[in-house]
Amino acid sequence: MNLAEHYNQLYKTSSDTILNGNYDLDAKINSVSDSRFGIALLLRPSEKIKTNIKQFLNELKAIEPNQYYYPDSDIHITVMSIISCYEGFSLEKIDIKDYIKIIQKSVKELREIKIDFKGVTASNSAIMIQGFPSDESLNDLRNKLRKNFKSSALEQSIDSRYSIATAHSTVIRFTEKLQNTKKLMDVVEQFRNYNFGEFTANKLELVFNDWYQRKKNTIDLAEFNLS
Repeated sequence: MNLAEHYNQLYKTSSDTILNGNYDLDAKINSVSDSRFGIALLLRPSEKIKTNIKQFLNELKAIEPNQYYYPDSDIHITVMSIISCYEGFSLEKIDIKDYIKIIQKSVKELREIKIDFKGVTASNSAIMIQGFPSDESLNDLRNKLRKNFKSSALEQSIDSRYSIATAHSTVIRFTEKLQNTKKLMDVVEQFRNYNFGEFTANKLELVFNDWYQRKKNTIDLAEFNLS
């Protein structure tokens, strides 16, 4: 996949949709009855990157304070959603040790993963930071995870919703009607090619998580160091 082309097309389509008022609102993000959980393998950007992202978010908060802004603790890149969130899933349904073994096998001899966070894009309901891997390490890991999990008998839903290929990080979700859509998108446009920085991920996190990867609902299951 040509990531730059993918992000550009996504931005063009979604920004037009948002400006036309046809964006989607996330009705479940504040629901106390949302019981969608799963397990995922993540990597997290550096503190310096998060500081740069916060500056961007602060500008948008001044325009649209009532939307959902990801706190530093929740910002992440999904390496693989191993069990996509669904209602009623709990850790009691699986033996997590079996999942850890497969991930350990998949990360063996894997190099560090470098990501360049440059520019922003959008969907019909969110704003995202664009991530660009420096080499094929992330794709190689994803392919190993696909192969190893799909050849096992473990519960998994890899690629069931879509085949993950990007390295973006969602930072804003629309939860209420936008008050100043044009001004919001003007700021987004200003950061369209902003360089948030490059970071090297030397560990991965396996977590039990809700749909939004909120820290308060997350259970850390294992960490995997990258050589």
